[in-house]
Amino acid sequence: MEDKVLVVYYSRTGNTRRAAEIIAARLGAETEEIIDHRSRDGPIGWLLAGRDGGRKNLTEIEPPRQDPSGYDLVVVGTPVWNDNVSAPVRTYLNGYAAKCGRLAVFITHDAPKTGALADVNSLVQGEPVASVELRRNDEGNAGKLEAFINQLKDL
Repeated sequence: MEDKVLVVYYSRTGNTRRAAEIIAARLGAETEEIIDHRSRDGPIGWLLAGRDGGRKNLTEIEPPRQDPSGYDLVVVGTPVWNDNVSAPVRTYLNGYAAKCGRLAVFITHDAPKTGALADVNSLVQGEPVASVELRRNDEGNAGKLEAFINQLKDL
């Protein structure tokens, strides 16, 4: 892949960060962590995350360091909050999805099935060029992640 790639992610517990780091390393991509101004630590943070996810709330985030319009491919990673995209990623996509040429998405979650990919599609006015859902502690995640990375390399 000769394209300039940016991996943008939000991670409350570290699961999405680990996947983002693997993807970025394999694609030779730059990374951008979305920084939420609201604390999401501990049980109260978990409850607020679930509430904001279920209500599809926006939150205040730090302005991104990188302009996504300067990349050929932007890969966005989000945890699932109450069956939806996390509030920080919702806020990022709300403000910057139009600047992303090609957009791919990876989703991390605990649930057996989520509506988060449909939520992403509604936020970006279409479907990402590639997507993958990674369920925590799923033995198939390594294979899913490998297939996703290979799909991105073939774009």
